[in-house]
Amino acid sequence: MSGMHNKSKIVMTSLLLSFGLSAAALASEPLATTNDENYDTLKSEINELRDQIAIMQELLKQQSIVLQNKVEPEVSKAEIKKLKKDVKKVAKLAKSAEEWKNTNSTVHLAGYASVGFSKQAGANGSFSQAQFSPIFHYQYKDKVLLESELELKILPDGSTSVGMEYLTIDLILNDYMALIAGKFISPLGQFRQNIHPSWINKLPSAPVGFGHDQAAPVADTGIQLRGAIPMGDSDMRANYAVYVSNGPELIPEGSEIEEIATEGVARDQDGKKVYGGRVGFNPIAKMEIGLSVASGQAAIALESARSYNVLGADFAYQWEKLDLRGEYVQQKVGALSSSVAPESWKWSSWYMQGAYKLPNNFEAVARYSDYDSPHASQDQRQLAIGLNYLFAPQVITKISYEFNDGLAGTSAAANRIRAQIAYGF
Repeated sequence: MSGMHNKSKIVMTSLLLSFGLSAAALASEPLATTNDENYDTLKSEINELRDQIAIMQELLKQQSIVLQNKVEPEVSKAEIKKLKKDVKKVAKLAKSAEEWKNTNSTVHLAGYASVGFSKQAGANGSFSQAQFSPIFHYQYKDKVLLESELELKILPDGSTSVGMEYLTIDLILNDYMALIAGKFISPLGQFRQNIHPSWINKLPSAPVGFGHDQAAPVADTGIQLRGAIPMGDSDMRANYAVYVSNGPELIPEGSEIEEIATEGVARDQDGKKVYGGRVGFNPIAKMEIGLSVASGQAAIALESARSYNVLGADFAYQWEKLDLRGEYVQQKVGALSSSVAPESWKWSSWYMQGAYKLPNNFEAVARYSDYDSPHASQDQRQLAIGLNYLFAPQVITKISYEFNDGLAGTSAAANRIRAQIAYGF
């Protein structure tokens, strides 16, 4: 292609030089209109010049035809070929991107981690907590959601325990209802299902009575229906959860029931199920009131079943920089004359908590909780005061002091200082 352009330039340059030389020769000779010889000469040169111009025009015309018919199509074909190749590449990439954009499945990783320090009055302090709880979500369209939380933590002897907090398959039935099957956090009350993760809980510890195997149920294995519904034309809304699950297991100690194991076991020793649920109301913005109830049967291994009941109430309210919440829960098992522990047994607990946001990302917290157990050594009342600092909305550091009142000489009576850093992601 460059050769053709060079030849074109040479031809045009030669023509222009020829035209310029002819004009120069004409200009260098004096014009004489009175002499016939000069007139004839001038006429001859003008005719010659006209012939040269005609030749130049013809050559330019031919050159234009050459450029249009020979050079440009060759260049266009090459460019079109390359362009088609590039378009195919772009189309392939676009298709790949479109597949990700319109995917039917979504995978998401969330969770939290925390590290804690604890020192009991009269004893040595230690870094007593290092925990990692990843939460996995896998959703197919808007129909099915699989969710699971694992709990990995360091034990006092340095070994690592691995547990499954929950694993459920959620079928989204409509805008107001989902069917949940598997092991799920107990839907009774507020603290266990919504507040217990370390980066959400505003103190380094749970309220007394709301830990594992105490007054508040922890988890269930079964099925659950839950959702939310509007309440007519008002701003009031309601949420609900109803479930059926395996019954809890009763752990005896001599002639007493030491504790109720409510960790969501995957067996049912007495073959009896527990039915229960919670309903929550939002009468005004940023306020919720909830009621919980469950009923069924539970048993000591190799014994007959006895009645089992749960009752609870909770509230939460946010006003400007103030966060208030409280909760009551009780678990009760009935008497059974044929049992090694024939009496009825009840565990109950309640707490009230307030938190206030201070300037510069600080937050003050105070909580009072009271736990009553069938066993005097476990009874405990606690006042916890704390100060938090939020490095980011999901990164919080906490320090608190717990004033504990329990049976003298037991850990329930020992005051503690706690510190924790927690990160939710």
